[in-house]
Amino acid sequence: MMNEIAWQLEHSVETDASPSFAWSYMTDMSNWDDPPAQFELDGLFATGSQGTTLVPGQEPLRWHIRGVRPGQSYTLETQLEGATLSFEWCFDAVSDRRTRLTQRIVLSGNNAAAYTGEVEASFGANLQPGMKKIAATIAKAEARARSAG
Repeated sequence: MMNEIAWQLEHSVETDASPSFAWSYMTDMSNWDDPPAQFELDGLFATGSQGTTLVPGQEPLRWHIRGVRPGQSYTLETQLEGATLSFEWCFDAVSDRRTRLTQRIVLSGNNAAAYTGEVEASFGANLQPGMKKIAATIAKAEARARSAG
C-alpha cells in the first residue's frame, strides 16, 4: 500500500494572535527560528515552491510546499527513499484575536518503517514544547505590532 501511514503525531496550541497575523507570521520564513537549523526558500511561500533545511554537519534536507489554502493551512513535504514525511499546519480562528495552531506530522510510504525510529526520535518529544514556543513567539510579535501601530 503506497500511502500507508507508518507514524503520525499531532498537537494543537492556542496563541493570543489573530488568525491573519498567525498566518502571516508562519508563512514568512524569516520568522522560522529553530537553532541550529536554518531555512531557505526558493521563491514565494506558495504551492510548489522548494525549500531547504540546513543543519550543521548534516546533508541539506530539501522539501516543497503543497496544499496551500491561504489563511487556513499548508503542508511541507520531504521525499525520502520510498517514503514521505509531511508537516501540515492548520490555523483555526478561536476568536478575532486568538488562533488555534495545529501541526500534524505524518510519515508514510512503502519504506516508511525504515525511518520511523529516526522521525519519532527527532519529533516525538519536541513537537509539544516546540509548538508552545511558536505560539508564545507569535503572541509576542503581534503584541509588539499592536503597540507600535
